[in-house]
Amino acid sequence: MPDHADHVRREGAAPRGALRHRPPEQWMFSGIYGLVLASAMVAALDPSGEEADPGQDALWVVLTALASSAAHGYAHVIAQRASVVGAAAGRLRSVLAEWPLVAAVLPTVGMLLAAVAGWWAESTAVDSALLFNTVALFGLGTSAARSAGHGWPSSCRAGGLDMLIGLMIIIANSLIH
Repeated sequence: MPDHADHVRREGAAPRGALRHRPPEQWMFSGIYGLVLASAMVAALDPSGEEADPGQDALWVVLTALASSAAHGYAHVIAQRASVVGAAAGRLRSVLAEWPLVAAVLPTVGMLLAAVAGWWAESTAVDSALLFNTVALFGLGTSAARSAGHGWPSSCRAGGLDMLIGLMIIIANSLIH
């Protein structure tokens, strides 16, 4: 028979099993940021009446992600410098901790590179990337809510709200083109 203490959670403690499956907060933040960045970039680079160049678009997505990642990491360094003098290694770790932002754009880059290889048209790559990123936003939002201890209905609502960002980009892309 289980002890009553097994059913009582300490204040601030994560739900049972959440620590094992909980993605780090930094990954969630940077991953969602990277997915939104990739969607916005691929939508903006999608030519309307111009000749497609998915290789150049893929390069711009990667360069923008690297620049955004470095800028965000450096902003952390500046904030740390303002509060406490930190070691150089700690500053470098702050910048390198932004790797999930760059990792989050890689599926979009892969889809654009598939268009370079001739596997599909750039417009198909763009549409696929926008759809993938929107579904991934739903997944990350749902996962973040679940790891915070929310039930499935609440977590799916949170994921749906995150997914709205991707849907807004898709709608804007449709209206602009």
